[in-house]
Amino acid sequence: MNILIVGSGGREHVIASTFIRSPLVKRVVVSPGNPGIKEIAECRNIPVDDLDGLVKLSIEIKADLVFIGPELPLVMGLKNKLDILSIKTFGPTLEAARLEGSKIFSRNFCKKYKIPQPHYFECKDIHTAKKAIKFFKGFCVIKADGLASGKGVIVCDNQADATEAAKSILIDKIFSKAGDKILVEERLEGVEASVFALSNGKQFILIGTAQDHKRAFENDKGPNTGGMGAISPAPSINNQILDKIVKKVIKPTINGMIKENTPYEGVLYAGIMITKSGPKLIEFNCRLGDPEAQVILPRFKFDFLKLILSLMKNKKIDNNIKLLSPEIAITVVMASRGYPGHFEKGFVLPNLKKYKKDKKIKIFHSGTKLSNNKIISNGGRIFSVTALGDNVKDCRKRVYRVLETMNWPHGFFRKDIGKIIDKKTIS
Repeated sequence: MNILIVGSGGREHVIASTFIRSPLVKRVVVSPGNPGIKEIAECRNIPVDDLDGLVKLSIEIKADLVFIGPELPLVMGLKNKLDILSIKTFGPTLEAARLEGSKIFSRNFCKKYKIPQPHYFECKDIHTAKKAIKFFKGFCVIKADGLASGKGVIVCDNQADATEAAKSILIDKIFSKAGDKILVEERLEGVEASVFALSNGKQFILIGTAQDHKRAFENDKGPNTGGMGAISPAPSINNQILDKIVKKVIKPTINGMIKENTPYEGVLYAGIMITKSGPKLIEFNCRLGDPEAQVILPRFKFDFLKLILSLMKNKKIDNNIKLLSPEIAITVVMASRGYPGHFEKGFVLPNLKKYKKDKKIKIFHSGTKLSNNKIISNGGRIFSVTALGDNVKDCRKRVYRVLETMNWPHGFFRKDIGKIIDKKTIS
């Protein structure tokens, strides 16, 4: 099979490395890809928002399957364009991708189908926002309605901070049109976790859980980022909690999308807060997470491509099938100094190839670029180091040994990824 993967980050790097393990694969092309991906697959320099270019590429390489990694081309409707040409594509249509593309749509959908979530107010102007902020006494979460590269969420402790956050989105337009409307939400308390499922629009299968660390600094301090690291399986989710999440969140979502005449095909990512009153939905994403993909896919022992194809052919999936190894996986992101604020690019990376011999270590590129035959930093999150191990202690020891030996002065990483924190608030 010829596979086209759309995207350029660590998520797409691990997707490509997972597909390549399948005996069904003949050729893997990634667009636009990155230097790390180029070591294992072909890369084409077509941006993720160039839908016509990606359609032409899928025709050129005679793609038997297109797997769309990031949210932007999904929300823009790449799946719809490929469907018209009968090109098999795994991912939701733009109508179904509204679960991520519009936080307001998602909240109203959950309200309609009785999916547990925080109390919220939809606000189109600062006057309405101030009223909502006052209702929560400032202890709330301000969210831009549209896509904001994972940074459209501001966690607030008091009314002054919340009002400033609302102004920055609604008036100062820090997230451009994504912030034309906002949500002011109840701030949930508990432990955060993520649950991932694959769906063909009718049936679904769970493929793993993870706990992401969104804040920039240790002990969940600092601004939100796209994700600084993750652990899988999520330490806070046992079988009983997972059953509740499936019953109260995943099933009602798949069934609700059918009722809305927008069946959901692709990866469904449910961000969950485990509260004292049970699991509640923080948000939906319409694709694999980054860096969560880097801890779930390396644990796959079943053929990931075969699983997707079986779903797309509407074959009955055995929910008792063992997809993952029992190993723990932890990934830690190396980020540019200053991220998620201002940061400089163009620094030569440490020698990542020397860690290839260790089968328990995987390194996935995100913000990297090839310049004068050297790999340099080209983004906020540069690469992630994933370690596999029999337990959390061994995993943490292995991943941090690698990062510390790099001794790279132009980046930073959190040193507490995988460390169990008793109490967390939404991040």
